[in-house]
Amino acid sequence: MTEPDPAVTTIAEGVARLSWSPEQPVDVVRKDVEAALAEHTRVEAWVDPDDVGAQRVATWSGLRREGVMRGVTVDGVAVDRIVYARLADDLPAHEPEGFRALLNSFLPRKRAISQMLVRDRDGRVLVCRLTYKQDWDLPGGVVEVGESPQLAVSREVEEELALQIPAGRLLLTDWLPPWSGWDDALCLVFDGGEHDAAITDDVVRQEREIRDAAFCTVDEVHERCAEFTARRIESALANLAGGAPAYTESGQ
Repeated sequence: MTEPDPAVTTIAEGVARLSWSPEQPVDVVRKDVEAALAEHTRVEAWVDPDDVGAQRVATWSGLRREGVMRGVTVDGVAVDRIVYARLADDLPAHEPEGFRALLNSFLPRKRAISQMLVRDRDGRVLVCRLTYKQDWDLPGGVVEVGESPQLAVSREVEEELALQIPAGRLLLTDWLPPWSGWDDALCLVFDGGEHDAAITDDVVRQEREIRDAAFCTVDEVHERCAEFTARRIESALANLAGGAPAYTESGQ
């Protein structure tokens, strides 16, 4: 954002790109957005991720954060840029729903993972060997946007193992710190109940993600799973007796 005055450039049919100088007040940029929308269906701005001030101006001028474009060329240099935009039919920020949509576009969103604790009659735990990592883990997966975590885990178990097991009560909420290229996440472990060990005979693996599935003792869980996964499983087992769902961080 180096231009001395607000500038609106038509970059494609119906699409305008807005830029402004660091000194430009929000109300002026907001008026430029409104004026550009009178002639375009989309107004966008590319903002330097290190320019906090420009990000603030983009937001409070009514532009919604859409994501980060990596490695785009600006003045001959490959850089990252945050893309903000407003469409002609977006509700304005002074309306409650429009304001909520604006906030929703930039407030943090934390990934949620739902897993299921399934046991056999001997108290062993069903764990899966995954295709994308060496260690084993509880069955389950990432909760989709707008999806119930409790329904998500039953969906994942059916998709990955072809087992239809309704998720019971929440046993554990485990916060997972950033790790090995993953952002942090909340892992919710639901009770999958107790079943005959022969249930594994009905497993149909989703080969893209699951290599194997087996009931394991706690000692075998420690042998096969990552340390933080084993801690999470033990914490969930400890809460089977009832009471409020437990909370842990990386399983402890």
